[in-house]
Amino acid sequence: MIDPSYLPFVMAGGGIILLVIFFHYVPFFLWLSAKVSGVNISLVQLFLMRIRNVPPYVIVPGLIEAHKAGLSNITRDGLEAHFLAGGHVEKVVHALVSASKANIDLPFQMATAIDLAGRDVFEAVQMSVNPKVIDTPPVTAVAKDGIQLIAKARVTVRANIRQLVGGAGEDTVLARVGEGIVSSIGSSESHKSVLENPDSISKLVLRKGLDAGTAFEILSIDIADIDIGRNIGAALQMDQANADKNIAQAKAEERRAMAVALEQEMKAKAEEARANVIQAEAEVPKAMAEAFRSGNLGIMDYYRMKNIQADTDMRSSIARPDSHPASHDPIGK
Repeated sequence: MIDPSYLPFVMAGGGIILLVIFFHYVPFFLWLSAKVSGVNISLVQLFLMRIRNVPPYVIVPGLIEAHKAGLSNITRDGLEAHFLAGGHVEKVVHALVSASKANIDLPFQMATAIDLAGRDVFEAVQMSVNPKVIDTPPVTAVAKDGIQLIAKARVTVRANIRQLVGGAGEDTVLARVGEGIVSSIGSSESHKSVLENPDSISKLVLRKGLDAGTAFEILSIDIADIDIGRNIGAALQMDQANADKNIAQAKAEERRAMAVALEQEMKAKAEEARANVIQAEAEVPKAMAEAFRSGNLGIMDYYRMKNIQADTDMRSSIARPDSHPASHDPIGK
């Protein structure tokens, strides 16, 4: 039995516990704030949010902000569904309010789709109002006269709300701008014309419509800096000349090798002919002996042949004076 004197304290403690449980599951002060702000929401709905694991302190402030901004297309069910899908409720509401103030047509369904696609919808709305400047990395290109140019550009873009879902990002824009700069410089007759009129690059690139299929709209392309690089044309000519020289040297070496081979072949043939002559000369004495035995050659014929041979040797010796011994030279005696 509880002492009757302690009964008021027990009832007071029980009431406090019930109030704590009530305020934990039913955000009364948040409901009161919504009512004061003009948002029609009941305590039962707030309690059911707790049961669905949806934080009321995220949904109700978004409803209040949208109501104060005059956005009637934002509902509690829509915000709850977006939260349960993994979206950012606060960023979506901020983006919708900013778009409404800037007179940008941004429906609630598109804003949630952009957010769920992984893009920052609030930053996209801000970029649509305040364009962003993107600096390109150095782009290297070669004019028709062979001079290399290194250009840097600044691209001013703003977000294209309609193409944020499925549109290409900044990397694609930078790649297309770089390709346009290379094409513009490459089609120039001289690097001097590019240096004199750098705005011709930006005008040509802008006419190509490089922002098609991207999440941005290109407002301007400004050439920030152009530097002169290497003389690529001269380097290519030198490389070609070296290649031609190497080819000519290879062909000359081939011809020299063929000449050496031909000379060796001729020497071999000469040696073979000399060997044949020596062999034939070795047969002469046999033939002469056979002629003596058969009576076809007489002794006087033999002496006449020897005289003719001696006369031939003398004439050959006179024709080669450097081969005479010093003892035969009358002056040297």
